[in-house]
Amino acid sequence: MILTVTLNTALDITYRVPTLTPHASHRVSEVRERPGGKGLNVARVLSALGHESVVTGFAGGPTGAVLRELLAPLAPRDALVTVAGTTRRTIAVVDDASGDTTQLNEPGPIVTPEEWATFLTSYDSLLRGAGAVALCGSLPPGIHVGAYAELIRRARGAGVPVLLDTSGEPLRRGIAARPDLVKPNADELAQLTGSREPLRATRDARRRGAHTVVASLGPDGLLAATADGVWQATPPAPVKGNPTGAGDSAVAGLLSGLVEQLPWPDLLARAVALSAATVLAPAAGEFDAAAYEDLLPLIAVTELAAAA
Repeated sequence: MILTVTLNTALDITYRVPTLTPHASHRVSEVRERPGGKGLNVARVLSALGHESVVTGFAGGPTGAVLRELLAPLAPRDALVTVAGTTRRTIAVVDDASGDTTQLNEPGPIVTPEEWATFLTSYDSLLRGAGAVALCGSLPPGIHVGAYAELIRRARGAGVPVLLDTSGEPLRRGIAARPDLVKPNADELAQLTGSREPLRATRDARRRGAHTVVASLGPDGLLAATADGVWQATPPAPVKGNPTGAGDSAVAGLLSGLVEQLPWPDLLARAVALSAATVLAPAAGEFDAAAYEDLLPLIAVTELAAAA
């Protein structure tokens, strides 16, 4: 079983409009709702790949109830902890004319110390059956900034490989707790290290504590600095579509590859192909299975150095 943690779950709402114009009223051509938050997106892709997945984190209020109702028919098992506050919503407005997406993210509910303690008890129990764990996304109000570092230490104490996908100070604190893998994007990596040169930045991030750093470079694919070497995996050509959830699909590819003990080139190729197939999918956050199968053998993986 692969456990994904989403402390700040969300109900993702996608609006499609013919053209998005500031200061104007719009007629929405399509509305979609789905359970969201990075870890839930990861779990959905893992399930589609044939891996058993369990989601945990927090859900509450009317929005949380809708989220859980929408999650029920999907393959991931619901181990979310109920809170008194109301789960946030994220609004994505897709401009059909340009293909661009505008994102509006609410902050999330305030989590009390008692609710956090309940979560920790549940988390420790879930770790006992986990082959890997992913800690994903932002922290809701009320959760201390070192929360991910605490969860990493608990996972390492239980002997469970842990992947961290967050940003800002939670990433800085978390990486010092020595996660097995971190997956920042280029901006998050630059904020962490002060460098915008990808190879230098990934190596610097690894020296800060992570065993492996896999940086998302957008259309240029993934750059991985590991104990075994440094690789870059790139798609055959840029893909155009909705990027929502592409990074989460990459995390699912990395996690599934780790559990299956794939060599790094194969693991990175899977992650890049899944990410690109998510951009091409008609529904935000899903991946196009046919596109994934077509893209996988076309991903170019280049070894840049023998060791990081």
